[in-house]
Amino acid sequence: MEKNSYINRELSWLQFNARVLQEAADKTVPLIERLRFLGIFSNNLDEFFKVRYATIKRIDLAGKGGKSVLGGIKANQLLEEITQIVINQQSESLNILETIQNKLRDHNIFIINEKQVKKHQQPFLKNFFLQKVSPALVTIVLNDLAELPRLKDSAAYLAVKMIMKEPAPQKEKTQLVNKPLKEKKYVLIEIPRSIERFVVLPKEGDKQYIILLDDLIRYHLHSIFNIFEYESITAHMIKITRDAELDIDSDLSKSFIEKISASVKDRVEGEPVRFVYDMNIEQDTLQYLMRKMGIDATDSIIPGGRYHNRRDYMNFPSLGSAELQYGQIEPLPIPGLVLQGSLFKEIAKKDYLLHTPYQTFSYTVKFLREAALDPNVKSIKITIYRLAKISHIASSLINAVKNGKKVTVQIELRARFDEVANINYAEQMQREGVNLIFGVKGLKVHSKACVIERLENGKVRRYGFVSTGNLNESTARVYSDLTLYTSDQNILKEVNKVFDFFEVNYKVSRYKYLIVSPHYTRTALVKLIQTEIDNAKEGKPSGIRLKLNSLSDFALIDKLYEASRAGVKMKLIVRGICCLIPGVKDMSENIEVISIVDKYLEHPRIFIFENAGTPKVYISSADWMTRNMDYRVEISCPIYDADIQQELMETFEICWRDNVKARVISIKQDNAYRRNNKPPLRSQFALYEYYEKKI
Repeated sequence: MEKNSYINRELSWLQFNARVLQEAADKTVPLIERLRFLGIFSNNLDEFFKVRYATIKRIDLAGKGGKSVLGGIKANQLLEEITQIVINQQSESLNILETIQNKLRDHNIFIINEKQVKKHQQPFLKNFFLQKVSPALVTIVLNDLAELPRLKDSAAYLAVKMIMKEPAPQKEKTQLVNKPLKEKKYVLIEIPRSIERFVVLPKEGDKQYIILLDDLIRYHLHSIFNIFEYESITAHMIKITRDAELDIDSDLSKSFIEKISASVKDRVEGEPVRFVYDMNIEQDTLQYLMRKMGIDATDSIIPGGRYHNRRDYMNFPSLGSAELQYGQIEPLPIPGLVLQGSLFKEIAKKDYLLHTPYQTFSYTVKFLREAALDPNVKSIKITIYRLAKISHIASSLINAVKNGKKVTVQIELRARFDEVANINYAEQMQREGVNLIFGVKGLKVHSKACVIERLENGKVRRYGFVSTGNLNESTARVYSDLTLYTSDQNILKEVNKVFDFFEVNYKVSRYKYLIVSPHYTRTALVKLIQTEIDNAKEGKPSGIRLKLNSLSDFALIDKLYEASRAGVKMKLIVRGICCLIPGVKDMSENIEVISIVDKYLEHPRIFIFENAGTPKVYISSADWMTRNMDYRVEISCPIYDADIQQELMETFEICWRDNVKARVISIKQDNAYRRNNKPPLRSQFALYEYYEKKI
């Protein structure tokens, strides 16, 4: 394919984040939720710079052009383009923030700065500062330091400049001397992460006042620096983002946990890749800081607003009336599967599908708790990628060990930015006697699966699940995901083979039912697409429907283009990165792509192949990215139950008909909302109604 056959991965991701920003700008979204979308936008951007921008910068610094892996654009050009897009997006986000704050005033919610503090509010703020903030402050005077201390990745700092008072004039008997320049002192104050960013003041009638922690510190600058004789003082925020790639050493004497732990600690030493500063900072202060920090032209230098780390808006406090936030839905039960009874007994009869957050994640917890207590259960094997801070999953597995079960946990210690939490749980489970597996060298284990062996009538019978999502109670409330509970012995025998591969990496099994990365997914998907091509050419029913987080593998995109040219109609719902360009004559005219960004994070992967009128349906942990095909352990699981197949096809169509939150992905890359003359359909709300009717 020609180089213009693909959208660059990084630029496509920035378009996804622009869709998040659209939610913050959407007047139909409740105001406080709009603030939280601003937080998500900012948090996404932080992670993008830590990982993707840092990777491109490594390519550039290595003297490589990078065109072959970057979709036809040179690394240095891409870095410049990213920086310009981000500057524009940041500017837009500041305008949106200002608009939201103005609207909040209409609801008697006032976000004030240090210059807007009223006299009667001073005692509360002074006490809050002295009791909670002052003891937590880290304050660094820079003038006397030979080099700047290592600034923390993504921490926010107030850069303080004091212009000192002149010393008392000395009498000069012989001649007049030039008047000396006034001394300047530069100081950095780290904004404490241990304190909530938004300080809520006592309510005044129906009015609610909030001050950001940064402004509370600004308000008390004199209290912090009263030992200095200064005539003026200013404070502006800065933030630095570092390369977050883990560099794992090869010391054979260290355990894998020790290596990952050390690598995570080394992250604070990563090279800076982005420097964001308040655009109103004085030029001399900016130059002084950049010189001290060694910031140069190859870094992304972004003038921003008065406040950084706007990711904290993700946790903006719940204030005001219910109309300012999304209402909480009550997760629904799965029809026919009763939490109060034995799940094993029901799953032995038929498969069940869980769709969170519309249905309750409690089924997964109950499934493992039942396994922990059931005297007939002999072993549990499970993969773990991201756990909640307080994990009932981990507790259930430890409980199972205490009840004499053999528990094997494949835990991925390299789950990006969750390494510390996973290390802590790994150490805890290891102490309790859980058999831990730390993956396969060179591969991340991203699959989500469990197999339980139970003794029934003297024979071992397996029960288990395969999921598209993490076993995490927190994210299950905001991520949409699918989990298949099954006692299909063919499927579970093959899930067991995956665990054999974890234990003995050189032994690669054959699979008849599951599609498993890194050995078989790419070839299996190509074969499935080819079948649709052949069927289209023979005049048989053909078609492909995909629901993915990301689509960026060039070889698979080329195969989809081939299918389009053969007349295969394709509907793709891709939440994030989409390097495929749909709707281009003689290349992709039979491919339509939409992206849905709404209240919940769209996370399931569904593959539906028409297969001449007998559809093949899969759920999967794998996106169509090179890493998921070749460098991760992934499981795509076939759905054989006719009712569940129908459910997945119906829910896909509900999402496809979305004309409220769906954006059309096109060559224009303009994130245009899909609008038509049909009745408004907001898929996430419609899905809840769909499941509600099934009860």
